[in-house]
Amino acid sequence: MNLFRHRPIGLPSLALLLAAVGCSSADGDTSAAVPSPSATVVELCRNLDKELPSTVDDQGRRDPSPASALTAGWGNPAIILRCGVERPEKMSDENADAVEVDGVGWLLEEQDGGSFRFTTTLRRAYVEVTIPKDRTGDGMAPLVDVAASVKKAIPEGIAD
Repeated sequence: MNLFRHRPIGLPSLALLLAAVGCSSADGDTSAAVPSPSATVVELCRNLDKELPSTVDDQGRRDPSPASALTAGWGNPAIILRCGVERPEKMSDENADAVEVDGVGWLLEEQDGGSFRFTTTLRRAYVEVTIPKDRTGDGMAPLVDVAASVKKAIPEGIAD
């Protein structure tokens, strides 16, 4: 079942879109809300945590607080990954923008303040990657870096 229409964005176009967002300074500490998914999804997310790379977009892993196997971060300002998030309402929008990176589908949402949030589509758990506006000039690099881990740990299908 196709939940929304894919409108592929080429890497050059998305890189330009992300680069146009701009830059600002960030604070040093990073926190992220820890999702509260079902036990089945928690197990998938723990498997993902074990598979995640130590670097994303050439930035070392620097997990947010509070510490959890459901969240990960890289760099400062931090690229944040949260596993087991709720299904975004935007996935019901037939005009939603989506990209596919190395075999993983992602819903694309621009956030207030210029950051971008990407959420996996058609996986047994929703995985969200937020790229702060200070890091958006790097285009799809963060998604490229985590795609293999997502493919390995989170099977295709519809999340619970």
